Amino acid sequence: MINAVLVFNNSGQPRLTKFYTQLETSVQQRLISEIFHLVSTRAPGSCNFLPLPPLLRSQSTSHTPQSASTPHNDVPSLVTYRHYATLYFIIISTSTESPLALIDLIQVYVEALDRLFENVCELDLIFNFETLHAALSEMIVGGVVIETQLDRVVEGVRAQGRVAKRPVNESRAGLGNLTMAGNFAWPGR
Repeated sequence: MINAVLVFNNSGQPRLTKFYTQLETSVQQRLISEIFHLVSTRAPGSCNFLPLPPLLRSQSTSHTPQSASTPHNDVPSLVTYRHYATLYFIIISTSTESPLALIDLIQVYVEALDRLFENVCELDLIFNFETLHAALSEMIVGGVVIETQLDRVVEGVRAQGRVAKRPVNESRAGLGNLTMAGNFAWPGR
């Protein structure tokens, strides 16, 4: 399961923070700064996988009713990231997710953004955050990956934009000439 998706710029300013598990706001803020520090201080040739910072590990184990000796796979345990130009794309996940699949997921997400914005840059993410979230929601729902095919993700986001931009009084195909009065016809009148 994916617990969170984060996008930072090189200065540590969050451009996207999407948590799929409940955490207190103060814990989220400390976690964001701690993860950015861990990721940004790594050498460029380092592995893209990190163990979870102790802050979240202690939070996630305190909410579980099982004993400490019983292993369970729902506990966040891995940070996967990719660095593109001025942005870090980070996924926090459980041990049930494949790290290589998460790297591929980040790649598909970045390529989808690149297609949607035609050479995406950080300013596109700042001024069009709705598209950023829409692309993510086409790929991940409730922490579960539902779509990784690039064309479907892009088309899904574009379809959302067409629906949102359609005028309210535009007639829909196949409904004929129904008007508002036609929908509320009183029986016997």
